[in-house]
Amino acid sequence: MTLTTLQLSEPYGKAAVHTSGEGDPVVLIHGVGMQSAAWAPQVEFLSKTHRVFAIDMPGHGGSDALPTGAQLPEFVAWLHAVLTALNVGPVNLAGHSMGALVSGGYAISHPDMVARVALLNGVYRRSDAARAAVVARADEISQGSFDLETPLTRWFGDSDTDKAACALVSGWLSGVNPDGYATAYGAFARGDATYADRFEDITCPLLAMTGDGDLNSSPEMSDAMAKVAPKGRAVIIKDHRHMVNLTAPDQVNDILKDWLNTPVSGGQND
Repeated sequence: MTLTTLQLSEPYGKAAVHTSGEGDPVVLIHGVGMQSAAWAPQVEFLSKTHRVFAIDMPGHGGSDALPTGAQLPEFVAWLHAVLTALNVGPVNLAGHSMGALVSGGYAISHPDMVARVALLNGVYRRSDAARAAVVARADEISQGSFDLETPLTRWFGDSDTDKAACALVSGWLSGVNPDGYATAYGAFARGDATYADRFEDITCPLLAMTGDGDLNSSPEMSDAMAKVAPKGRAVIIKDHRHMVNLTAPDQVNDILKDWLNTPVSGGQND
């Protein structure tokens, strides 16, 4: 894997991009508190057939943070600056959690740049109560409160695979840039409805995937996204939670392989 550090124009600063493989481009965007290394199982698998770009989100890994208070559209604009600098597109775009929000917004805002889009453990139209809870947590994080155990307990079960993934995620969360994390989490908390009214404009093949035990990025949300998108498909992975790409890597890789083989001019809503 090759690391490229892009120097973007203001306000984006540096963006770290890890590249592997050859072929049609696949772009991977991780979630809040993670880094591009969270995609390791997918990079290893997909780089056998594609050129894979795993990008550190702003304020994570080797990428500079966006200004405090930046919201989801600013993250979408950041991604466009990155892909423009890479001179790549249209791309197969996959995002996890916050990365799914960015990816969905990007597919809507720049349809000519996206051949296919995959939204892993994405959120879509939270209930009022769920939105209030996550916004309250974002406000706490912005004030310097950092609760590591709550998300880990929510995201992982007791299997050996879950425990190993939990250890990795715990390390990434523990080392994250506090300001970058707070800004990204604020955008994540307030972004679930930003582009929700425009999912019908996503005309490329859309995959919405989550675990049946993910209460916050729920199966109902994935089903709803897939139903609205003209070429949407939902896949629910049984007995897994929020970090399906790490706890069910073989299943996720096979599903992504099918997604990448979906004709861009066809597809179905199921």
